[in-house]
Amino acid sequence: MTMQHDGEMIEDTPDVGNGSDAARAGAGTFAGEVLTYAIIGAAQKVHRCLGPGFKEMTYHKAMERELTLKDIPFESKRSFQVIYEDTKCGTYEPDLVVGGEVIVELKAASSLTPVDQMQAVSYLKASGLLTALLLNFDAVSLEVRRFKN
Repeated sequence: MTMQHDGEMIEDTPDVGNGSDAARAGAGTFAGEVLTYAIIGAAQKVHRCLGPGFKEMTYHKAMERELTLKDIPFESKRSFQVIYEDTKCGTYEPDLVVGGEVIVELKAASSLTPVDQMQAVSYLKASGLLTALLLNFDAVSLEVRRFKN
C-alpha cells in the first residue's frame, strides 16, 4: 500500500513475521504509528533543509540533531546480535533505533535497491522490533519504505 504524508510518498510493505511479544508491547513514550510519523516528519525536514547530494553520514548527523530537537529518544548504531541455531554469528548496527521501537536505515543513493530493502527486513527480523523505516535522502523527494514485523 502506498500513501502520502506531507507530500512524500510512503510505501508500506507486507508483514515480515517473527516479532516478539515484548517488542509488540513497545517501550517508548510514543505509540508505534505516531512514532513512525514523527520520524518521517523529522526526515522530511532534514531533506527540505539539506536536499539531495550529501553523503549518508551528513544525513545521519542531521537526523540525530532533528530527533534531539523534537525530544524523540534514539540510539545511534545500537549493536544487535545475529543468532543462528543458538550460536552468535555476528552483530549488526542499524543507523538508528528510535524510541526503542523503530529501526531506521538511512541511505544516500540515487534510488533504493532490492538489496537495501532486504537489509532493512533482515535487520527488523533479527531485532524482534515491530517496524523499520528505510529512508533515502539522495532523491528529489525523500524516499520512504516502511516494513512491519
